[in-house]
Amino acid sequence: MKKLLLIVAILIVVVAGAITALVTLVNPNQFKPLIVEQVKKQTGLDLVIQGDIRWQFFPSIGFELGKTELKNPQGFSNPDMFKVNQVGINVSVLPLLDKELKIGNVTLKGAQIDVETLKDGSKNIDALLSGNKADTNSETSKPAQTDAFTQVQSSKVDSSTQKNTAAESSDKWSIDLEGVTIENATLQMTDKQTGNFTKLSDMSLNLSGFAANQWTKATFSANGQNNQQTFTSKGSLEFKLSKDFSQYELRDVSITSSFKAPDIEVDKVHLGLNTFQLDKENKLNYAVDGKASGVSFAIKGDGILSVDHTLTTVALSNFTLKGDLEGKSLPESPMKLDISTALSFDLEKKHLTLQLEKLQANALELDGSSDVTLSTIPKIRFDLHSPDINLDEFLKVQEKPQPEASPVSDKQTGSNPNSSVDQSTKKSTAEVEPDLSALKLLDVAGKIAIDKFQMQNAKMQNVKASISVKDGIAKLTSFTSNLYDGKISANAILDARKSPASYKITSKVAGVKVQPLLKDVMDNDKLEGVGNIELNLHGKGLTPTGIKKNVAGTIAIKFTDGAVNGINVAQLIRTNYAKFKGQPVENTNEPQKTDFSSMQATIKLANGVAKTDDLSAKSPLLRVHGQGSANYINETVDMVIRTSIVGSLKGQGGQSINELKDVTIPVKITGSWSDPKYKVVLDNALKQKAKNELEKGIDKLNKKLGDKINNEKTKQAVDKLLNNLFK
Repeated sequence: MKKLLLIVAILIVVVAGAITALVTLVNPNQFKPLIVEQVKKQTGLDLVIQGDIRWQFFPSIGFELGKTELKNPQGFSNPDMFKVNQVGINVSVLPLLDKELKIGNVTLKGAQIDVETLKDGSKNIDALLSGNKADTNSETSKPAQTDAFTQVQSSKVDSSTQKNTAAESSDKWSIDLEGVTIENATLQMTDKQTGNFTKLSDMSLNLSGFAANQWTKATFSANGQNNQQTFTSKGSLEFKLSKDFSQYELRDVSITSSFKAPDIEVDKVHLGLNTFQLDKENKLNYAVDGKASGVSFAIKGDGILSVDHTLTTVALSNFTLKGDLEGKSLPESPMKLDISTALSFDLEKKHLTLQLEKLQANALELDGSSDVTLSTIPKIRFDLHSPDINLDEFLKVQEKPQPEASPVSDKQTGSNPNSSVDQSTKKSTAEVEPDLSALKLLDVAGKIAIDKFQMQNAKMQNVKASISVKDGIAKLTSFTSNLYDGKISANAILDARKSPASYKITSKVAGVKVQPLLKDVMDNDKLEGVGNIELNLHGKGLTPTGIKKNVAGTIAIKFTDGAVNGINVAQLIRTNYAKFKGQPVENTNEPQKTDFSSMQATIKLANGVAKTDDLSAKSPLLRVHGQGSANYINETVDMVIRTSIVGSLKGQGGQSINELKDVTIPVKITGSWSDPKYKVVLDNALKQKAKNELEKGIDKLNKKLGDKINNEKTKQAVDKLLNNLFK
């Protein structure tokens, strides 16, 4: 036993002495030329080792490398592809005897990596990649040629052997890592083909002691720049790896970032994960605060994240989002968001499935489902529902009174109509066509159902619509709704392939009560009745003025059981006829209303003017025919309504004027829509009646006087009298 101990002691002394002699007598820096030569041979790149190489052999084996640079090939802007100030690593010796790999702290300080792509597509890292490729394709690395069956069987055996070897190796060996420290690292990527520039700076990573099946804490931080965008990120997490590295877990994940670009500034993005395991549900939370395009936002939420073991499917369930938005560009500000949804994303198929349980933005509320397939042009399909959409409330539609401009002359103001200031003012108020170019980048189709819908104060129920957008063309393929006890159906197409966009609309309205509709939409109750409308319009341009000027087509209107409020045609005729005859005008309390059993017209729209020549209306008293035009840009009317009296005009307590029966009386309507002027024109009717009465009187006079008067002279005198009277 003593001899054995003596032999072991001698061996230890010899080994220790040999190591001591090696460390003392052999300078590792003498290998620098050999290392530089091998790097040059394998990659064609120059390696410069400025610092010293220091080795240690006991109690651990390791090395420490000083400042080192790997030079770029010629033609690249940065002289160095890679450089580092200090690298250090060591491995404990004695644990190796028990198949325990214990690595000390791995240190990397001041590392700088530069990846550059030239305009011709060549990269500075091609030298490294081609070196590996050359090794792979070398003659010594080529396997012997065998038949296909042998290759397959050999691959199966090799694969099986490798798995078994790896399993045995992982079972026998254990790995411990004291830690990793990366300080002040920089990664810079420049692509002169695309003009992209990305830089990560001040990168740091600290890893606590690592051992298999034990929790290890890691912290990291970095600053970054991508073209004109800058960002920062820092975080911490704990992870646990199985002994064979096939399984891992995360917990207490916390990542905080910020982002800044010319049009967006995100002050804080926070992501937290309580745990993360594949094929299991993991609870997450997030928060985002910032400002974009003049809109400030504060959003937060949580959900359940799951990822399958193949890393192809990512799912979020019970996902919530609550946020506050504020800004002048919003349709309503401030705006509160409340979203509950579930979604899954297939990474291989690039397919997103979304089930929207609730999306609420102030008074706007939606639910439904959607599918999105990502490609060059995203493919979007949806089926949405809303219990109530009030666009007036959402958009806060209000009529803002315009201040009345006093007529001030140029002399009073001293302004020049051709001055640059005046011209710039005109340009600033000019209408601009909306930019619809995004429609060319969409493939959208879907349905939406709305129980209650309000727009421009018009109220609809049971709205159902089918919509599609593809290749710059938007279609309303179907639209139906209940509207004021009636129904409406429509379809439309918007072609945005060219600017200004063009459109076509067809619509049918049946059984709609006109008065409450006009009262709600235009605050005008002049017309009553049940309306049936057929509309066929087309046009080009989507500015308010452009729509009015360029819309063209026809509108066919048919009303039944109606009335025109604000005018009593019978009373108007009686009053004017009494004045003409010099009779007293009766003061009656008759309602200013003219009933009709039916009214219809075909209206033609063009160049901002609506014209009709077949307006007709029937009532027990009157038959009405009209023609004329209405300018819907200036909102003025110029029409002549010809009224034929077919019933009694006797009014309350008044005398009958049935002598006008079957006589057509024109009523001229002029002025603005809001305050039209009515005027009865009796000239033609009275001329005819007067001629008839005078001729009857002459006949009677002739019969009494016989030949005492010259009939021819008398007739000429009567004609002259009539011409002078009614010319």
